[in-house]
Amino acid sequence: MKTLIENGRLVLPDEIRTDGWVLLTDGKISALGQGRRPGDYDRRVDAGGAYITPGFLDMHLHGAAGFDFMDATEEAFRKIAETHMRHGTTSLLPTTMSSSMEELLELIACYKRVKKGWSGGPELLGLHLEGPFLSSAQAGAQDPRYLYLPLPENYLPVLEAGGSDIRRVSAAAELEGALGLGDALRSRGILAAIAHSDAEYEQVLAAIPHGFTHLTHFYSGMSSLHRVGAYRHLGVVESAYLQDELTVEIIADGKHLPPELLRLILKGIGIDRISLITDAMRGTGLPEGSRVKLGSQANGQMTVIEDGVAFMPDHSCFAGSVCTADRCIRVMVQQAGVSLPQAVRMMTGNPARLLGLERRKGMLAEGMDADLCLLDEKLQVQGVFVAGVQTV
Repeated sequence: MKTLIENGRLVLPDEIRTDGWVLLTDGKISALGQGRRPGDYDRRVDAGGAYITPGFLDMHLHGAAGFDFMDATEEAFRKIAETHMRHGTTSLLPTTMSSSMEELLELIACYKRVKKGWSGGPELLGLHLEGPFLSSAQAGAQDPRYLYLPLPENYLPVLEAGGSDIRRVSAAAELEGALGLGDALRSRGILAAIAHSDAEYEQVLAAIPHGFTHLTHFYSGMSSLHRVGAYRHLGVVESAYLQDELTVEIIADGKHLPPELLRLILKGIGIDRISLITDAMRGTGLPEGSRVKLGSQANGQMTVIEDGVAFMPDHSCFAGSVCTADRCIRVMVQQAGVSLPQAVRMMTGNPARLLGLERRKGMLAEGMDADLCLLDEKLQVQGVFVAGVQTV
């Protein structure tokens, strides 16, 4: 099956090309260009001048439409994926919350069952385990009842159960056993990220050689400059500005990080080391005022949706976002002042590279997966293609 998408504006890593077209053949981009179109195709789609971008890759999201991946049901996976696909997400990493080991293993088993029969939605790239090896001092909305030390007896059963389906793990680098966990992740090809961490700068430096090269939801749930007596100590945040080998991800919902801070991050760290994530939870797509659980329905914590973000009921901290990938793009362009190609790169090419998928995802190029998104002038989604099939 050959599908020609024509009359669009191709969003490439460093430029936008007008009067563009893309030919999709058997799930891959087989050709693209400007002007004269190929004549050999089965279906033609008029983009109507829309921007044509690579499909968005969200490597950190928990839920949507009243469902959380921790519900550990096929219905939850389907509803979450469908919701985010309508907003341009064509690949994703289902993300866990800190939970009992029994719940975590149940979710891993559910993922394996669901993936076997998965079709017609965003590609499931593997699991992101956010916890349970996190710091109680930086727990945020993570339930402190379910925090564990990253000791072999705690993490090895999880890694063995997940196998190659675990693509990234977020943990606090300063905890007892964390460096050994990092070594175990690196040996398995799993991305190790620092999250919900109260580490000092020196502890971050010590963790880097053990595979901890990424920072989860930058600024949220991590230590920063503080005083101990009269002396100032750097934290996890400052390490990103000083260590070029570290990459970061940001919740670009316009709430977790104000526009001025977004611009500081861009200036100090640079486009190539930043990925956009939604960190979306089950309240995504629900009306303002909704009260929903963060995590599983059985053991999750109650949150409230207000002002376009999720709060803990006492408003002491955010409890995840209700963001979608296209909203991330709009925030970065309209509030942070980046170009559309730069924003798209942070939502596609950069996370693809972190996950080792840059040869098939993250940009418009011949031979890449035929995952595309069409955006109008206001950067609203007008169409989505997954593996060459139009799904929205």
